[in-house]
Amino acid sequence: MKARTLTLALLTAAAVAGPAAQALAQSRPYAPGLTCRALVGIVASRGAVVVSTSQTTYDRYVANRSFCYPTQVTRPAWVVAADTPRCFIGYTCKEFEIDDWW
Repeated sequence: MKARTLTLALLTAAAVAGPAAQALAQSRPYAPGLTCRALVGIVASRGAVVVSTSQTTYDRYVANRSFCYPTQVTRPAWVVAADTPRCFIGYTCKEFEIDDWW
């Protein structure tokens, strides 16, 4: 009985840890090394993704406002891609400010 309980516990732990390990293993896309089309496709397919914009900077880009917190609005975002210096990648989420109404 103890062996069965231990086996069940190990299987449960593996099932829970599996997706977390996969999430940690995902590499961050590097914008200057990818085409604009590839970057747009990554954001569109994932909905929200953190992209490196240089060796030392990164930001989170989203396909639409549904990937932001309810108190946030979207702002259009452009990055430097391998094939263009101004690639519309999607949006960034920003806290709503009263000035956004005007």
